[in-house]
Amino acid sequence: MRRTVLKTLLAAPAAIALPRLAFAQGKPEKSKLTIAVGGKNLFYYLPLTIAEQLGYFKDEGLQVEIPDFAGGAKALQALVGGSADVVSGAYEHTINMQAKNQPIMSIVLQGRAPQIVLAVSTKTMPGYKSIADLKGKKIGVTAPGSSTAMMASYVLAKAGLKASDVSFIGVGASSGAISAVKSGQVDAIANLDPVITMLQRDNLIKVVADTRTLKDTQAVYGGPMPAACLYTPVKFVQDNPGTTQALANAMVRALRWLQKAGPSDIVKTVPDSYLLGDRALYLAAWERVREAISPDGLMPEAGPATALRMLQTFEDSLKDKPIDLGKTYTNNFARKAAAKYG
Repeated sequence: MRRTVLKTLLAAPAAIALPRLAFAQGKPEKSKLTIAVGGKNLFYYLPLTIAEQLGYFKDEGLQVEIPDFAGGAKALQALVGGSADVVSGAYEHTINMQAKNQPIMSIVLQGRAPQIVLAVSTKTMPGYKSIADLKGKKIGVTAPGSSTAMMASYVLAKAGLKASDVSFIGVGASSGAISAVKSGQVDAIANLDPVITMLQRDNLIKVVADTRTLKDTQAVYGGPMPAACLYTPVKFVQDNPGTTQALANAMVRALRWLQKAGPSDIVKTVPDSYLLGDRALYLAAWERVREAISPDGLMPEAGPATALRMLQTFEDSLKDKPIDLGKTYTNNFARKAAAKYG
């Protein structure tokens, strides 16, 4: 499958040239960048925050602006619309966009487990017994079309339900998501930490599917599942190899920092608003998802195939579409960054 070529892929020559470009030397061709993200406070995107807060982007000669959107689908829209150069978002979007002949690729991986949890409300569904009970219900997601909606759609599909059998409601990735559950606005929620752990503390939800650890991710998806990454159009990588390398350097440096950071290091580095008013709970949630963070920024070899298989389970438009997974990511920049930061 990796070698199946999407004949209409517009930037195939650019992708083929990547190995040469990835090792180009020199300063960033584009020093001012906008990186769109959807739910920046989530642990899913913690490496991005660390790189920003500790000045790693600046150290690489980059001036980075990071607008925060309600969900990953909104961040992708910013990229497509031209208001963002790069997205910190779910790897799955690279596959969907290749199928639409708008090639984008992951340049550095942030997470090796999605950290997404599907849970039902104990308030509106106290008698929940199986996924079938979700038919006709409202499921809160960060934003429709985001990775949270994809995860929920996959779990539904495995149980014989279609996405159209439920209503997806955008609730964001912070206090709004918590309020949606508390108020009974949604019957279930697909979200991430620290939101999920806070809902669990108050016994507001019952977990149905969990991908916060590598073991649980394997159980849900049947293989390694790549999560957050930095992705950008293939043409951007081709035209700006120095800038792309600088981005990868900053992110891999942040990943290395996170491998060694203690609890106090984390809370001193992230903005206070990330803690959602409960420092102890935030740190407890962090320990639960810590292993989900990539140690080196490299895409696992079997990860892309797992993501494609997941998407094909519920997206009819992908079932018969030839996808070249080798053009949805590159490890060249992360490898060079890893060599630099050990």
